[in-house]
Amino acid sequence: MSQPPRSSSYTEYHPRWYRPRVSTWWWMGRWSYLKFIQREISSVFVAWFIVELLMLLHALSNGQGAFPQQAYREFLIWLRNPVVVFLNLVSLFFVVFHAVTWFNLAAAAMVVRVKGKKIPGALIAGSNYAAWIVVSAILAWALLRA
Repeated sequence: MSQPPRSSSYTEYHPRWYRPRVSTWWWMGRWSYLKFIQREISSVFVAWFIVELLMLLHALSNGQGAFPQQAYREFLIWLRNPVVVFLNLVSLFFVVFHAVTWFNLAAAAMVVRVKGKKIPGALIAGSNYAAWIVVSAILAWALLRA
């Protein structure tokens, strides 16, 4: 099969678009970019808390035989490791940061209207914080009364 003759205006090469080089550290240039990247990184620490919770549940369900609480005791000893304690403290910071940024974003992501009027974003974010405080207080009461 033969190819059609080329016209004089045709070229095989497409012109290159101008693309300025972007630094690997582009997110360090503005506070909003830095918060965005920190929020994305915080997801790793949220995942760590989930993995740790699953490990706790596994230790609790793994107790069999004459020593049903042995796996749980070993897990508690592992939790006392300074590296794990440090990782959990860093994770706590990032999980709280993740929650705060999520609550603040909720006001921008949700447009709630009541009788045709838009609810202010501060009211949406405030209700999220209020629910967080109430649930935290109930959990603290339930855990500390035992």
